[in-house]
Amino acid sequence: MHAPSLKSIGWDLGGVHVKAALVESGRVVAAAQVPCPLWQGVPALDQARAALPDWARDEASHAVTMTGELTDCFADRREGVAALAGWATAHLAGSVRIYAGRSGFVAPEAAADAAADVASANWHATAALTGWFAPDALLIDIGSTTTDLIPIVGGRPAATGYSDAERLETGELVYTGVVRTPVIALADHAPFGGRRTRLMTETFAHMADAYRILGLLPAGADQQASGDRKGKSVAESETRLARIVGRDREEAPGPAWAALAAHFAEAQLRLLHDAAALLLGRPDLSAQAPLILCGAGAFLGGRLGDRLGRAAVPLVDVLRDRIAGPPDWISTCGPAAAVGLIAAEEKDA
Repeated sequence: MHAPSLKSIGWDLGGVHVKAALVESGRVVAAAQVPCPLWQGVPALDQARAALPDWARDEASHAVTMTGELTDCFADRREGVAALAGWATAHLAGSVRIYAGRSGFVAPEAAADAAADVASANWHATAALTGWFAPDALLIDIGSTTTDLIPIVGGRPAATGYSDAERLETGELVYTGVVRTPVIALADHAPFGGRRTRLMTETFAHMADAYRILGLLPAGADQQASGDRKGKSVAESETRLARIVGRDREEAPGPAWAALAAHFAEAQLRLLHDAAALLLGRPDLSAQAPLILCGAGAFLGGRLGDRLGRAAVPLVDVLRDRIAGPPDWISTCGPAAAVGLIAAEEKDA
């Protein structure tokens, strides 16, 4: 591989967050994530761009991947891909290429015709980059909303599915994340106060509340409004969680709410364990293949590795020679960092 020298910015345009990563001389030197309520319309991207660091508005070679095309402000994915590619062309200073996963990069004006490859291909970028350094592994990107589990075989992404629909069927996409998933999506009963209680099927509390109560939520990971549009202290998270069991926070001490939060955390971990165990059973994946962890929920990697009997390695450790910026944010912005590095490598080749 060459040592790229041109300045590149990788973008991951999502329906809830925009992520950007600055690549200079073949290394990721900065990364950032900002909220983007894309369901309100494409102008939300303008607000997200304005909230990013100054370097995101500089002239550069831009590489764009996306998941926001499935947002409900678009009639279908083709329309969404066209809109996001058009926004990138109009608002990013410098050249723009759109990542089409298995088809490589395409020009923005060709993105709509390649929508089947472009749509939600951010996982492919992260897996392709990981394969440069870990030729046999299971990449697990635990995000705020979803989790991607991508087998890497012979240095290449080896997912059985490609589209969201296919990967939901194969278990390579699990629609659960450490911030935005409502706790009610993980169980309909829970133990509380020595009894088993049915839960209220309302989005009072989310997994950000559970992990905040448990002291595990990374700083800055929760960038969206809470379920009740109120604050994000532990006490306020306990108040929201209490409503799920039909109670007020004052009805039980702190340890009771921590135990309830741990119940939902365990339910989520079990989902990820089962999905990973299925994929690790593939005959083409080495019995020694490690788990490579990234995303806002990478902190779950150690527990997941212990359960599966596999080494759990942070992606930022795998990429240590290619990063010079803050590792936590580079991990959270994995697809943006990946598409930026891939684009820089190809441009320099």
